[in-house]
Formats: sequence, C-alpha cells, structure tokens
Amino acid sequence: MKSKVLKFGLPKGSLQESTFKMLKKAGFNVNLPNPRSYFPSVDDSEIQAVLLRAQEMSRYIQDGALDCGITGNDWILENNSDVVRVTDLTYAKQGLNKVRWVLAVPEGSGIKNVKDLNGKRVATELVNVTREYFKKNKVKVEVEFSWGATEVKVSGGLVDAIVELTETGSSLRANKLVEIATLCESTTQLIANKNSYKDSWKRAKMEQVALLLQGAIAAEEKVGLKMNVRKENLKAVIGRLPALKKPTISGLSDDGWFAIETIIDEKVVRVLIPVLKQAGAQGIIEYPLNKVIL
Repeated sequence: MKSKVLKFGLPKGSLQESTFKMLKKAGFNVNLPNPRSYFPSVDDSEIQAVLLRAQEMSRYIQDGALDCGITGNDWILENNSDVVRVTDLTYAKQGLNKVRWVLAVPEGSGIKNVKDLNGKRVATELVNVTREYFKKNKVKVEVEFSWGATEVKVSGGLVDAIVELTETGSSLRANKLVEIATLCESTTQLIANKNSYKDSWKRAKMEQVALLLQGAIAAEEKVGLKMNVRKENLKAVIGRLPALKKPTISGLSDDGWFAIETIIDEKVVRVLIPVLKQAGAQGIIEYPLNKVIL
C-alpha cells in the first residue's frame, strides 16, 4: 500500500527563514540539502515539502500541484486564487508580520488622493490588485509591473506613483515618499487546495500542522513559572499571579508547603518575579515554552 503524503509548499525568500523557525518550534525540523535546493527534507515521512516563491504559491495550490502551503494573503488576492484558508500564521516576533500595500507618491508632488493620479503611471509588483483598486475608484492609470527597486522608479521620475509593501513606512519616508491610500492588508496564511481539504486524511494532517503552528505562535510571548510557597503566603502569591486560566497548585512532601506552576506573558516577568519573591515565593524558576495549545 502506497504511503500517504501531504504535498506542502514552503515560501522561498523573505518568509523562508521565519517559516523554518516556526516549523521547528512546532516540532518539524526542516533542512535544505544545499542552499540551491528547492526540496527541503522534513523529519515527518508524511510531509513532502517544496520551496516556491510566495507570489506563486496559491496558484499551484489551487491547481492541485500542492495540497497546502504558506503564503501571504496579498498573493492569494493577486492571483484571485480559490483556496481554503486553514489558519492565520501572522506573528511579528518571528518575521511573519502583518503588512500593508500602500499607494505612495513623492513628497511635494501635489498629488493628495487617488483621483489626482488620473492619466498617470503607477509601478507595482501587485498588478492585479492595483488595477482593481483604480477601477473601483474610476481612475484611469497605466499600471506597470515592477521587478523591484520600486521606490527608486518614482523618486527618479520614471513613474508618478507606486504601490508598495510596507510594515512601518520607514523605507517610504527614507525615499521621500508619502502614503495616500492603503490598498490591502496582508497576513501570513496556511492555505489548502479545496479537493485536498475534502480528503479526510489530508485534512486531518493539515489541521495537525495548523494546531502545532498556532501553539508555537501562542508560546512566543509567554513563559512558564514554577515556585514554592508556604501555606501562610499562598493567598498573597496567587493574588499577584496572572495566568491563562488558573495556576496549578499542588502540595509538597513537606507539610505546609505548596508548588505553584503557571504560564504568563514574558514581558511582565522582570516586574513580577521581585513582587512574587516579596510576597513569599521561593525557588522561582522561569522556563521557555515551545507550544501553548489554547
């Protein structure tokens, strides 16, 4: 009997490193035989991975060449792909950022809104979304595909405006550009082919991967805390202890002592530990988390 395999597309380029890191934290070790390889190995015999540009991912998933993959919502929209959105994987700390595609023009150009671009030329990599945006706004422009260095084209006078990806807007400001509109926002998505998602085995496998990835993302800003507390200090310590739900409390072999374990936001640890110590907690241990399944 032939082994069942899930064909999984992983993004090559800007999302590659962050995706590999998150998969590792989720429990999947992904390795490339060499830097030029497009076929990573995964320590799960049921997953067959291939590297593709995020821009192309949704097309191959829609066509059924791949069962599922990770890409940005922007490229799903650009390709007008009919796919299943399994889960959102956006998490800035790992480089899987929420981003925007914005319409930008040179400072001092006199262009204040989209209507002012009527009859002008716009450069972008997100051609179809851009054309649809101007069509909805009833503005006639020439939209041309940009292979890169898009900011240079507008600041150099080659085009009148650009539609470009931004997270903070710092690159646009550095090139003396101003935003006049946001065309769309994009998040990192795990998507699936519709027929593959109807297959019970493939769907279960995708949902297993999605659950572990979401658990890894949820764990990124949290840590575990363990401590010992005397009975008379228990109420005071618990009163200062935030938790996902309630802390776990168990008795120790020594009468009158309890062990407390909980999960908290990492950002509050440096403030919280001295407070807990003052309230009577002893033997405080902080430890990192790989996954938190909510």
